[in-house]
Amino acid sequence: MSSVEVPLSQSSNPNDTFDVHRHKPSATFSPSIWGEHFLSYASLEVDAELEQHVQELKEEVRRMLTTSLENVSQKLNLIDDIQRLGVSYHFGNEIEEVLQKIHKSSYDWDDLYTAALRFRLLRQQGYNVSCDLFNKFKDGDGKFKESLVDDVVGLLSLYEAAHHRIHGEEILDEALTFTTTNLESATFRLSPPLAKAVTHALNQPLRKGLPRVEARYYLSVYQELRESPNETLLTFAKLDFNRLQRVHQKELSEITRWWKDLDVPNKLPFARDRLVEVYFCWSKSIYFQPQYSFARRTSCEVTAIASIIDDIYEYGTNEELELFTEAIERYEYIIS
Repeated sequence: MSSVEVPLSQSSNPNDTFDVHRHKPSATFSPSIWGEHFLSYASLEVDAELEQHVQELKEEVRRMLTTSLENVSQKLNLIDDIQRLGVSYHFGNEIEEVLQKIHKSSYDWDDLYTAALRFRLLRQQGYNVSCDLFNKFKDGDGKFKESLVDDVVGLLSLYEAAHHRIHGEEILDEALTFTTTNLESATFRLSPPLAKAVTHALNQPLRKGLPRVEARYYLSVYQELRESPNETLLTFAKLDFNRLQRVHQKELSEITRWWKDLDVPNKLPFARDRLVEVYFCWSKSIYFQPQYSFARRTSCEVTAIASIIDDIYEYGTNEELELFTEAIERYEYIIS
């Protein structure tokens, strides 16, 4: 196996090289489980008939969003479903227009579920919504009413809303404690679908979830959670998820080819071979939308290289790292 050579500065011995294999590294990372799996997705083709069907479903969902606000509660549920199913990026303008109208309106709900849902959706969108609206759900002693304990759906909605609190909002701190405690104690008496939703939320609230992971989860439970599931929306969301996943798979095929050409596992065997994980956690989790393909590929490659450098500094000897640092500093000077 050949060594990686980096010329030294003029003040050093010109015959010396930096040999990353001079000392056996202490790292014991397991090899990648993916191998060349994603290379098979390089030739994915677009299905024109499927694309047309997806566009038709998309327009149907758009019409649902742009109808009048006669039933605001249903509209809030529709927006929530669109977002949680992972297709809100298609309807950014429409969702903004609806929420703007709801924010300007004077709707005042007595049911906890809708009040908390409105608060969360508006906060997510960046609107300045006061948390004082939740005072109506407190008793004379300033505590959340005991009657709310039986409203598990409302508690779950308030639980998700409370994760959008900011510093100093004590009522939302109290709400999070109240809902967490009562949701944990309620799971044993709930129907399986609702118990599953509560358990999932307690483990991974929406605010802290990865969009694609949460969308995949919600696709699997949507029909069980909604009394009247919107089949058009669900079909569109499933097709769009699969269509977008093919885009991501093709990107991974290109990145895998780049990684294979670098031959990192052989040239730098002590470095972590976690390209797919880098793509998923750092690139796709930040911007999964199809128009950001170049950004995903670029950020993945940059992060992968940064990971290699991190491992070099973690497991190299002092002598090797001095030479390596010197080479990097000289390179920065040359390109500056």
